[in-house]
Amino acid sequence: MCTVNAICSLPTIHIPCCNIPILTTSEQKSILSELGKLSFTMKDEKDMTIFLPVVGLVDPDKLKPRDLVGASKDSYLILDTLPSEYDSRVKAMEVDEKPTEDYNDSGGLEKQIQELVEAIVLPMTHQERFQKLGIRPPKGILLYGPPGTGKTLMARACAAQTNATFLKLAGPQLVQMFIGDGAKLVRDTFLLAKEKSPCIIFIDEIDAIGTKRFDSEVSGDREVQRTMLELLNQLDGFSSDDRIKVIAATNRADILDPALMRSGRLDRKIEFPHPSEEARARILQIHSRKMNVHPDVNFEELARSTDDFNGAQLKAVCVEAGMLALRRDATEVNHEDFNEGIIQVQAKKKASLNYYA
Repeated sequence: MCTVNAICSLPTIHIPCCNIPILTTSEQKSILSELGKLSFTMKDEKDMTIFLPVVGLVDPDKLKPRDLVGASKDSYLILDTLPSEYDSRVKAMEVDEKPTEDYNDSGGLEKQIQELVEAIVLPMTHQERFQKLGIRPPKGILLYGPPGTGKTLMARACAAQTNATFLKLAGPQLVQMFIGDGAKLVRDTFLLAKEKSPCIIFIDEIDAIGTKRFDSEVSGDREVQRTMLELLNQLDGFSSDDRIKVIAATNRADILDPALMRSGRLDRKIEFPHPSEEARARILQIHSRKMNVHPDVNFEELARSTDDFNGAQLKAVCVEAGMLALRRDATEVNHEDFNEGIIQVQAKKKASLNYYA
């Protein structure tokens, strides 16, 4: 009997087909064929290949290549199957709670929402419609635009609508100090996505690893390029109908490597521009819908005063207006509170932060 530590000490088990030599006697062929159904080869932690004529306590039909199992230290008989092994940093990327965001939480992004639904949601929820037409849905999409325009919000809304597992990682997380560490993170992320499918992998700030390649003698630059090459390999390695979708977001689409942008990888590019005047009014209404707002508040007039504001700054306007109403002990937020909130947010945009030693 093995202890728990001994069972876990034998890592990945490889179970390829047994090589049966060609024999002349039919009886010998039959015997070896029956033996081959129950025999496997595996590798232990020392990379030693071991032949098992008898599997052990596990049903052979439940085993497949690259399964991780626990085996006896003495006889190497398989005792039980073990869960797949992933980097702890990859497991931390999984969002445990289902995203609660909805498309109604954004304003002025109707075209972007339609493209997202076609590329991400429909292939996961109505895959048969693509099969009837004989077309393959996109593998991944790229969301690009200025900061605060709703790229992350849209990615979370897609995950909520599809009931898919949401893996969120940032590009700087994949930039590691040791050689091969970033590439291993990418591999483990896609392995976990396949196990948790349907799954959406959201890579924020992908420009941290996806910049155009160049000649460099610095080892850190070469490691970043190796990480990007592993990402390209993983994007090519899974089929577009595997219910695994990749959403990448960046503020600098102009510096991304052309190999990452080509069709077959990040097929669709969706721009998130600064909101228009009508969209700004809608965003102000969305962020103030849970507030006790006075009826005289004119959101159209406020939208005209918030030129070049993005969605995040418009949300900050609503927060500042609520704080001003709280400061004067009011029960409603009036139009003047919103105007003062706009002035404060504009002042923060133009303010220069001093350095204090």
